[in-house]
Amino acid sequence: MAPFTFSTVAHLISAPGAVKEMGQHVANRFPSVRRAMLVTDPGFLRTGLVDAPRLSLEAHGIAAMVYSDVEADPPEAVVLRAVAAARDAAIDIVIGIGGGSSMDVAKLIAVLAGGEQALAQIYGIGNVKGDRLPLVQVPTTAGTGSEVTNIAIVTTGESSKMGVVAPQLYADMAVLDAELILGLPRTLTAATGIDAMVHAIEAYTTKHKKNPMSDMLARQALHLLSTNLVNACENGADLAARQAMLLGAYFAGQAFSNAPVAAVHALAYPIGGIFHVPHGLSNSLVLPHVLRFNLEHASEQYADLAAIVAPHATGTVEARANALIVAMQQVAAQTGIETTLRQVGIGEADLDRLADDAMLQTRLLGNNPRELNRADAHAIYSAAL
Repeated sequence: MAPFTFSTVAHLISAPGAVKEMGQHVANRFPSVRRAMLVTDPGFLRTGLVDAPRLSLEAHGIAAMVYSDVEADPPEAVVLRAVAAARDAAIDIVIGIGGGSSMDVAKLIAVLAGGEQALAQIYGIGNVKGDRLPLVQVPTTAGTGSEVTNIAIVTTGESSKMGVVAPQLYADMAVLDAELILGLPRTLTAATGIDAMVHAIEAYTTKHKKNPMSDMLARQALHLLSTNLVNACENGADLAARQAMLLGAYFAGQAFSNAPVAAVHALAYPIGGIFHVPHGLSNSLVLPHVLRFNLEHASEQYADLAAIVAPHATGTVEARANALIVAMQQVAAQTGIETTLRQVGIGEADLDRLADDAMLQTRLLGNNPRELNRADAHAIYSAAL
């Protein structure tokens, strides 16, 4: 067995209604904190669901400030305003509650508000110095896995993004509470759920840092996600299905945080960055075509995963690997989300630009089981039209 390392969040609470006990959880884990910042976005604030954790914190003697100015794909200015607000209020714990954008901003606040570094100094891998403020993450979608990863993405230009990757970005605690996602729309449930399935598939087949822990988590994630996603879409009030989806996304996040994703994400990023297609949907649109491209180099691993997603598949390794691709296409069709690039406004004239941008994702492309060049990327986008 090859040597490996594995890092993750120290403490997990997975229970419907858990955020109603946020004050108790925080007081038990961080007895000295007195001023919390709840970081979210305007849409989640309007649901009123942020009130329960805020009131619980206050009931345990912890002042709770709500910061709700997070934008999707947060630009640098949003991050800097949030950090300034945390400093002004002398915050001593940060609680992200929302989708990936809110949790990413929470990570950066925790790192920057209590330290001396500027945002520009921490872009890249391993550039965060020193400690951070205590950090709790509460996802409100079952997909990004941001609550359990050590990366935050910032929009630095019109469509360009930079990442911060450092061990300090792992939260101290993640809280999975399905009561927060009962009202999630069907299309968002589907796109984020498939996003989490992509995390698991790519972690299991990554060229670099593949390891037994991530493999185990990826398989369990796929089981939870594949057996609950359609039901969560069709019956959004099914609390058990929603909790299973949150846990599946969490496991997938643990897996890909240690065994990184590859070409599906590399080709999805330009779709999101240029055409503002949600990240989970961008992944779903290219997924079957990247899997088909990788088939000859990852057929045994795809056949392993087919036993989870398409348990009735039989025959040769290649036949079972193909069954995985078909099953993922069926999941997208059953949930009703878009399945072609044309459906999201992308045409043949856009493929050159997409291919050019995809080739810039060298960090991700290097993890793919099969080497991919610009002509390959263009062909994959063409197949996805």
